[in-house]
Amino acid sequence: MTERESNKTNLPSEFICTEGKHSLFENAVRELPIPVSSVFMGEDGNIVPAAFEETESLFMCKEHDLTEKTFPKTMARTRNIVLRGVKQKTPQKVTGKRVAVLFSGGPAAGGHNVLAGLKAALGKDNTLLGIRKGPKGLLKGDLFEVKTSQLNEVINTGGFGFLGTDRTKIKTPDQFEQVKETILKHRLDGLIIVGGDDSNTNAAFIAEYLEKESIDCRIIGIPKTIDGDMAAGKNLPISFGYDTATKVYSELVGNLAEDAASAVKYWHFVKLMGRTASKITLEVALQTKPAIALISEEIAEKNISLNQMVDDIVRIITLRRMKGINHGVILIPEGLVEFIPEMSVLIQELNKVLAEYERDIRDLPTLKNKQEFLYPRLTAHSAQLMAALPEEIEEMLILDRDDHGNVKVSQIETEKLLIEKIRYKASEVKRHPEKYFGEGEGKIPATPEQLQELQNLSLSTQSHFLGYEGRSGKPTSFDAAFTFALGLTAGSLVLAGKTGYMAAVTDFDKGGTILALPLTGLITCEMRKGKEEMVIEKSLVKTSSPSFKAYAENREKWALNDLFCSPGPIQHWGPASRQMPITVALDQEYTDYKTFNLGEEKVIKLKD
Repeated sequence: MTERESNKTNLPSEFICTEGKHSLFENAVRELPIPVSSVFMGEDGNIVPAAFEETESLFMCKEHDLTEKTFPKTMARTRNIVLRGVKQKTPQKVTGKRVAVLFSGGPAAGGHNVLAGLKAALGKDNTLLGIRKGPKGLLKGDLFEVKTSQLNEVINTGGFGFLGTDRTKIKTPDQFEQVKETILKHRLDGLIIVGGDDSNTNAAFIAEYLEKESIDCRIIGIPKTIDGDMAAGKNLPISFGYDTATKVYSELVGNLAEDAASAVKYWHFVKLMGRTASKITLEVALQTKPAIALISEEIAEKNISLNQMVDDIVRIITLRRMKGINHGVILIPEGLVEFIPEMSVLIQELNKVLAEYERDIRDLPTLKNKQEFLYPRLTAHSAQLMAALPEEIEEMLILDRDDHGNVKVSQIETEKLLIEKIRYKASEVKRHPEKYFGEGEGKIPATPEQLQELQNLSLSTQSHFLGYEGRSGKPTSFDAAFTFALGLTAGSLVLAGKTGYMAAVTDFDKGGTILALPLTGLITCEMRKGKEEMVIEKSLVKTSSPSFKAYAENREKWALNDLFCSPGPIQHWGPASRQMPITVALDQEYTDYKTFNLGEEKVIKLKD
């Protein structure tokens, strides 16, 4: 048999060997080293739990008095003091603890490294239990012991597939009773809740409930959300999953910008995931330098109407056309529709009416019937605005609400609404050039030749929604290291007897500082389904932040010239493999974004 024939014979078996998450890439990333903070390194080079000391920093919410009434036991215990992780001077061996962990909410890259970090902190003398399918599994008591060999298979891989997740909210007395039953039945000494603002709000309420019931089970939250809206200044720069998601989206947006320049005719309207905050859009804009990126928080702050927004976009499209650039990319935050002033008022009115007349509206058979019922119950301005919207947008606005009673913004095709209005406005500019070109305030200077060229151009558009593509990717090197550190921190907190805290890591440029933040310090009062509720506050883009200012200072230049860049695929080795989010580096005032430092690198092989 020739060498070529032998290779042909082996090819099918080599191909089949990649099944079950064993591609060449997946096998390689399992072996990648992970930076580990020095506070977790023992004298023998093995990983050990950290100890915690009180700092001089208080971590308190705006509604402190109201929060104290809701969480008196937890706040009395934490005293609102931030804890700092430190290396144990005399290692204290804690044994026999049983700690459970669950994923809650949407997936985010790095979850499996949280589990690996937990297991490493707990060591062989304590037990890590996984909870299947999130909070629902907690209520049902669906737990299993997590084996070291299982975690060695999933380390550095993406998604939440090992445990699964769901979005069950734990709110009712019966649900809290079920949580207590699960904790007592499985003899849990600790419960780690990995999730976003709602999930960690659950963690805060569970911690308070267990304190009142005198049940000795430590509750620790871990900040997870690709939206990046779980952040708190220097103490909590970002949540995990954000870096991976924004890099996935940046690669795709870079590809679209290159495609637009290649085809020289398309405008790509790209809606990016981010239920409320525009942090994903801002990061992708800084990574790719598109023609236009809309930032919801700026639009609300400056009270920019839908028509003003459309006018601004058409102005940029026109100016680019006059320079011979009839293409570009426009980034649109998923939650934009709720920040446009008149749309925000309309949605608030709809939320109230739909909550009050939920059954009546649900029983109406057609959209027309629903419209006839709703219009008289809205203010005249909102009714007029709603009637002027495309029917498919109008229908989406009155669909079933989410668990908080809010409109499901991901279902509203904001990008298509903008395309429709921009097309009409661009057509108007061509039909009535005398209104828009010439001398005078607000008019654009143009030669007869340029006006003739504009008449010959058409507006070709493509719409995209990038969301799920970024949630379960293989974690970037940053997210892999960040999540492993969060797992080590959470495990250490349980072993140290702490409860009611969120694990946090900061100083990404200096080896990492390990913190424990009182969960109650993140709480605010928010309207949900017409009622005030205590929830963790979302962190939005601040127009005063260095990251937004950096975008604002450069956007006109990017708008009028094709200066886009393509970050390319995520690197796990190579020049961009140690890059952190640009928004984080700017807002934390680091001197470099190309290299994060979370400790000495170590190949993690968990041992029984």
